[in-house]
Amino acid sequence: MSDIILRTNKLTKKYKNDVALENVNITIEKGAIYGFIGQNGAGKSTLLRLVTGLAFPTSGSIELFGNDHPNELTESQKRIGAIIENPALFPDMSAYENLAVHRLQKGIPGKESIQKTLDLVGLANTGKKKTKNFSLGMKQRLGLGIALLSDPEFLILDEPTNGLDPTGIVELRELIKKLNREKGLTVLISSHILSELHQLATSYGIIHKGELLEELTSKQLDEKCRQHLQIKVDQPSKAAIVLEDTLSTTDFEVMPDGTIKLYSYLDDVRAVSSALTMKGLLIEHLSQNGDSLESYFSKLIGGQGHE
Repeated sequence: MSDIILRTNKLTKKYKNDVALENVNITIEKGAIYGFIGQNGAGKSTLLRLVTGLAFPTSGSIELFGNDHPNELTESQKRIGAIIENPALFPDMSAYENLAVHRLQKGIPGKESIQKTLDLVGLANTGKKKTKNFSLGMKQRLGLGIALLSDPEFLILDEPTNGLDPTGIVELRELIKKLNREKGLTVLISSHILSELHQLATSYGIIHKGELLEELTSKQLDEKCRQHLQIKVDQPSKAAIVLEDTLSTTDFEVMPDGTIKLYSYLDDVRAVSSALTMKGLLIEHLSQNGDSLESYFSKLIGGQGHE
């Protein structure tokens, strides 16, 4: 059994003269919450539509659950639950009735799946209340219920928090975490707000104008954004000893290029400079670095020659 739920290879989608996606390679492992980040129009929804079979690629390939043959891909797509764009709700029906209709449309056996899903998304007590009288947060949870009705192994959500108030965002975020934790559900969730997904995602793909700029784990993102002193000296290994022995800190990393990221002493640069100099080290560079999530994202999409 493959541990890779989704893998794309040079996935490209063109609409006449417009390139919506170009040579996109993403990998999503089983059990991940994958945050797909990009501005509106970056190509996020296009990729989700290709993966779910709502559109077809111009070139490249999609592998789902280890299958990439067209016939196998169609079967694998049945193991996906998705909300892409606005979920189709019947406004004059209750939550239960909405799920009942979708159960029949999808050919899902057993009525018990309806109540089970209502319990899961926190709508079990809505009774006969019509969907048109639901809050936006309740509608989003019902849409999520529709996606979960078939007990999928892979959940795809396209901008699910659009229009939600802060309370609704928190509720949806906690529900997704619960599904991931308790059911082992793999989740692909798109957003144009990096800070929103930072409290949720375990890995990220950042897309801009149809091109995937970077894939990284949440740990890697935190390290890139974490404030630190960037130190470049003539003898990195000796500097590491000075940091440990003289400054009594191990909160640093020696990078492959020999530069050092020191996460402590941010408010006492002089002590660092003095300790290194006193031990005969030549300081070539010493500065404070680190980005906020928003500035990191902005630098990435602005620094690739795309804007």
